[in-house]
Amino acid sequence: MSEPLAPSGEEMEALPEDDVWERHHAFMATNLKRNYRATLIHGVFGMTGFRLIYAPTIIPAYLYLLTGSAAAVGLGTALLQLGGTVSPILSGARVESRKRIMPYAIGVGSMMRVMILILAVAAWTLDGSALLAVTLLSFLLLGFFSGAQRVAFQMLMAKVIPIARRGRLQGVRNMLGGLIAAGLAWVAGHYFIEQTWLGNGYATTFLLAFVLTSIGLVALRMGLTEPDAPSLRPEMPLRQRLKQFGELLQHRDFRAFLFVHGFASISRVGLPFWTLYVGDRLGLDGRLIGSLSLAFLTADTLSNLAWGAIGDRYGFRLVYLGSLASSLTGLALLVFGDGWLLHLAFVALGIGSSGWMMAALTLVLEFGAHEDIPMRLALLTTVEGAVSSVGPVLAGVAIAAMGYPPLIAVSVAALLASLALMQFKVREPRSSS
Repeated sequence: MSEPLAPSGEEMEALPEDDVWERHHAFMATNLKRNYRATLIHGVFGMTGFRLIYAPTIIPAYLYLLTGSAAAVGLGTALLQLGGTVSPILSGARVESRKRIMPYAIGVGSMMRVMILILAVAAWTLDGSALLAVTLLSFLLLGFFSGAQRVAFQMLMAKVIPIARRGRLQGVRNMLGGLIAAGLAWVAGHYFIEQTWLGNGYATTFLLAFVLTSIGLVALRMGLTEPDAPSLRPEMPLRQRLKQFGELLQHRDFRAFLFVHGFASISRVGLPFWTLYVGDRLGLDGRLIGSLSLAFLTADTLSNLAWGAIGDRYGFRLVYLGSLASSLTGLALLVFGDGWLLHLAFVALGIGSSGWMMAALTLVLEFGAHEDIPMRLALLTTVEGAVSSVGPVLAGVAIAAMGYPPLIAVSVAALLASLALMQFKVREPRSSS
């Protein structure tokens, strides 16, 4: 039986709107098994590799090793986020008027992986100020391409995976990728870093991340079948498109959700510093980095299936609320706990992190029209990136001057504000549409 083809651009213009969407849903259903498999493989390998980079353990420890400064850790973390502040808007403008976005997605995804490879090569071949400069520049560019990729790949998923299956897909993807990443993070801490494999354990870890994420990208390129977009925004100059952002903000729940996500992003500024906080109390070494990474990534991973199932059944508003509550629990354990309770704090933070990311990226797909998805993603990512690019610098300076209590207080206050706004100002989009 031949596969139904998605309507071409000319056919879409000729068909009534209901028929266009019917053809699109038929294509999506027929190709679901193939596209689900390709998206899953890409996600597993991508999550495995990128979590070695973005987990709040290895990179902060690496920067602290290079500089001995909490402020420098904040600067590096900020550069990772700063690069992703502008690129989501540019990416959204690029993909919202394209029938096919796979070539663009593969391009920005490839550049992300090149930046990780540069981190590895620099760690092996440079030292001193040259190593620090190349590392920080790589963080900036990695963040830039990460922000662009986030919009492109979420839009791609929205085109090929039905909304009722996205939670389970993300749950399985994140669980498998996270489990592997948790094990690899433990190995990286206990062996690569502690025993300086290949002369530099951090470089070895970065190289492994590059290889794994590249395998995932190749699997996606070879395995996914993309349809033409069922609806498109007319192409227009970026400046003119930016002036239309006000239209997106007329959606009351999406507008409120931007504030929710902004406050939640403030609370997450502390994540890279909690490893240093525990290290001050227990002694920061490769074994501690490995065990904290294992606790965070395993919890992040195993909770994904539960978050995905809850989101598919009850909506992702509930997932977002649960993730905030879990993060608040983790902070409480950090402050009042000791010994193994500090590792349990990273478990709670990992559970909160997985639900937060999954819910944010899925909820934003549901607030409004399909053709506005790229720019909604862009706005959300820009709000998150703006907070996350300024916050770590301020946090690093504050820690250097006053210690950790101010950062903890701000994180708790931001979480409580986000919880209150989400509870009282944002409706579940599936029941309010």
